[in-house]
Amino acid sequence: MEETVADRVANALLRHDVQYLFAQSLPSAVVLAAEARGIRQIAYRQENMGGAMADGYARISGKVGVVAAQNGPAATLLVPPLAEAMKASIPVVAIVQEVERDQSDRNAFQELDHIALFQPCTKWVRRVQTEERIEDYIDAAFTAATSGRPGPVALLLPADLLRARVKPALADRRTSIGRYPLDRCRPADETIIQAAAWIAAATMPVVLAGGGVHGANACTQLAQLQELASVPVCTTNMGKGAVNEHHPLSLGVLGSLTGPRSLGIHTRQFLEEADLIVLVGTRTNQNGTDNWRQIPRTARVIHIDVDPMEIGRNFEALRLTGDARETLKALNAALEKEDLSLRDMARPRLEERIVRSWSEFEDARRAVALSGRSPIRPERVMRELQPWLDDDLIVVADASYSSMWVTGQLRGTSEGTRFITPRGLAGLGWGLPLAMGAKLAQPETPVVAVVGDGGFAHSWAELETMVRLNIPVTTIVLNNGILGFQRDAETVKFGRYTSACHFAPVDHAQIAAACGCRSARVDDPADLANLIRMGIEADGPFLIEAMTDPEAHPPLSLFAAMDQAA
Repeated sequence: MEETVADRVANALLRHDVQYLFAQSLPSAVVLAAEARGIRQIAYRQENMGGAMADGYARISGKVGVVAAQNGPAATLLVPPLAEAMKASIPVVAIVQEVERDQSDRNAFQELDHIALFQPCTKWVRRVQTEERIEDYIDAAFTAATSGRPGPVALLLPADLLRARVKPALADRRTSIGRYPLDRCRPADETIIQAAAWIAAATMPVVLAGGGVHGANACTQLAQLQELASVPVCTTNMGKGAVNEHHPLSLGVLGSLTGPRSLGIHTRQFLEEADLIVLVGTRTNQNGTDNWRQIPRTARVIHIDVDPMEIGRNFEALRLTGDARETLKALNAALEKEDLSLRDMARPRLEERIVRSWSEFEDARRAVALSGRSPIRPERVMRELQPWLDDDLIVVADASYSSMWVTGQLRGTSEGTRFITPRGLAGLGWGLPLAMGAKLAQPETPVVAVVGDGGFAHSWAELETMVRLNIPVTTIVLNNGILGFQRDAETVKFGRYTSACHFAPVDHAQIAAACGCRSARVDDPADLANLIRMGIEADGPFLIEAMTDPEAHPPLSLFAAMDQAA
């Protein structure tokens, strides 16, 4: 029997194991066909939230997130989440409706040059013009999203093409390519052997692990390298959770978290003293290296990355181009043939220094982490959240200070613990939709979103989405009444700050209640533990509005001089 192109699209999505379509019912032909086949539509409220939901889903599920939008304004609002996915290497397929083919270049309603729009923020963008080739293009889109360095793609489908009838294909496509990484390659043996020899001979090697470790599902292999070669491991913000932060050779998150009362003020010395640094799945970006200052120019560098263009971008390195999991697996095998006595002898002293670093960090933050004062210190909120990490909690943060509180104050309890932070472009408002996508990916796992009041204002309409679709995320709003980073950064740079930094009072718990979401506002730190328990154990969405200290800020290097002078 003949099918429509929309039917063929839905069949292909099903073949690629797509369970959810993040869409506001457009393109309608595709959504109707998908729902008829059991693919669930997650109908968001704000058009720039759907892409972030697909992103969060992809990060946790290991599958491609699929978002759909109509032409024109909805398409333009896909740009921010696709740009985040592009920088963070997250595979998302955007299906975007186009005007009908005979209306092209005639100023049709909501017509826009979508190819030009999406080219800067996707790996690949195409417009389909021929009915018979629809499955070719669907498979090409998924291939582009999941191969090499994963990332977002956009497929443009004219409205009349979706309604068009198409004859059965001469040969059915059967391959499923909805998971990533699609291809797992690794470097040549001689390069692996050279890297192993460098590690074995190093007097002070350190690993810096990024989000690519999670993307490649390489946490187990990284933990094996840490143990086998007795190498200390620190992570970027996106790499947090790649190793167990209670391991005696774990240095936690470094990057810009090096101000007073930080762990990094003690652990950055390990990078500064390193004679060999092994970079794994990191772009060596500004925040991950504290303005590129933390990789000493005197150190040898080994860089493992699936993207050959990232290796050597900022630091000359021995090139280990390949999938992080397969490359680490081969490197570990090569290390087992090396003499690791030098590394074994160095381990006891290393462990003593690392234990001391964590102990000094705990001592320095104890007063604020245990503070019983109101307004509440964010460190106290993180302290009450910490025990739930033993229950495989997924913690999702919004951008700016929310990310820094999560990465700098929580301590991962096992390799593979997931902390999601939007650090690709770090746009405000993405914490809540990322958490919703993560919860759909692992419905049996508790998910907590930590957001500031500034970022939450971008996305609070999705409270209705969570209630309507029963997506039980616990949202903690850190309400300090200001744009914290903006105010503090402007103060450091200019000695004053703009009027946009302060907000009028908003009762976010009341907003949640108006949407049918259970909620509570908390002023007393003593009430936090019970409210967090209620939220995580609830059978539906739950919002906790914590009234937090506007003078609190994470221990960033940018504020170090100001904090030391205080």
